[in-house]
Amino acid sequence: MSILFINGSPNKNGNTAALARELLKGKEYETLNLTDYKVYSYGQSFEDDQLDEVIARMKEAEVIVIGSPLYWHNICGAVRDMLDRFYGKVSQGELSGRTLYFLFQGAAPEKWMLEAGEYTMNRFAKLYGMNYGGMATDRRGAAELAKNL
Repeated sequence: MSILFINGSPNKNGNTAALARELLKGKEYETLNLTDYKVYSYGQSFEDDQLDEVIARMKEAEVIVIGSPLYWHNICGAVRDMLDRFYGKVSQGELSGRTLYFLFQGAAPEKWMLEAGEYTMNRFAKLYGMNYGGMATDRRGAAELAKNL
């Protein structure tokens, strides 16, 4: 099984990556740090944009884990830009057969913030044909989700 962890955090070895290590303990996986890629905002068009590379890596994986720190009550900008840019670039159902897991953590998130993040990722998964495997917000939750991998 090929697993891709997309880390939206600018801290490559921070809490988001720690959740991925817990979720994927004992499994081989690749990490794609979004901050290493130029993924511009929706509506911008630059020759050095690398979203197509990110999408190609996602298409190669059977399991996709997207991790985001919780910034300003929501998904971080790097992940948000990636999600926004799928619109019009990736067809509905194009990632069928894959499973998406979401890792979302912050210092003191409120329940509504977590619910909004999970709603977004669940809808994203379904729109592009992926099975939504669930969300973890702490190590215990990641360990629980790992049982389904």
